[in-house]
Amino acid sequence: MTKNTTNHTKPLKIPKIIILSSKFIAFLSTKWVTIYASKLFTTPIKHKIPKREIEMDKKSLQQMIVVPSINRKVNIYEYGRSSKKVLLVHGWSGRGTQLCKIADEMIRLGYSTVSFDAPAHGKSPGNSTIMVDFIASVIEIDKQFGPFEIAIGHSLGGMTVMNAIKEGLQVKKAVIIGSGDIVQDITDDFISKLGLKSEISKLLCERFEKKYGGIMDDYSAYKAAETTLIPTLVIHDENDPEVSVKAGIHIHQHLKNGELMLTKRLGHRKILADHQVIEKITNFIQK
Repeated sequence: MTKNTTNHTKPLKIPKIIILSSKFIAFLSTKWVTIYASKLFTTPIKHKIPKREIEMDKKSLQQMIVVPSINRKVNIYEYGRSSKKVLLVHGWSGRGTQLCKIADEMIRLGYSTVSFDAPAHGKSPGNSTIMVDFIASVIEIDKQFGPFEIAIGHSLGGMTVMNAIKEGLQVKKAVIIGSGDIVQDITDDFISKLGLKSEISKLLCERFEKKYGGIMDDYSAYKAAETTLIPTLVIHDENDPEVSVKAGIHIHQHLKNGELMLTKRLGHRKILADHQVIEKITNFIQK
């Protein structure tokens, strides 16, 4: 995928060769294209760590741990020294250092942070993964490095935080930034970008349900929000080209104790380093 570095409100584009190959495989077989789409959907892109994240990478105590429930390894980053801990969860194709600006602010407030490269991300081994692996990793990290006072997640990491709380993660407050919401909407959007018929999205979810068990829609963030009682801050950009702002608004509507911050022209990733966003997170935590 390619990224426009000057306009943060433009979406990541799927290369034409992938779109063409998807359509060709779909012409041959619905089953084959569903398998092909599932492979694409579960394969993150490993990006080179940018300069802004190097300091956190160098100053973190790092170790590789095993997540027994999924038999996967994840690379852990322990940043700062404090018994008060914040868990940071990156999004799809991200890294454990992606929330570095937020991590620096947490340390200034007297916290330490623990983050990780999800399976098949960053320094963690593997080529494919899915949100259930993110959630399992968070639950295991909580066992080994918790307890955490705060959990902060970006994009898929936001969905992960909500679902982990639903599954028993104990934190005092949560912050989700640019989070996805309804699983079917996510697969629908993905299949649409591949130029495939909408029926493939349904087949894709059915394939995942058969492989991982459970119902995919049960992982929708708004459903987790309905059972979340702790104060939760939802931050989303009105011009986010990758995750529609309606996702953040919908999640907030289902929270019993939620706050909503909508930003403009920050897109999906620039929002993580915005001064006003970080100030809002700080005020929310200290309140």
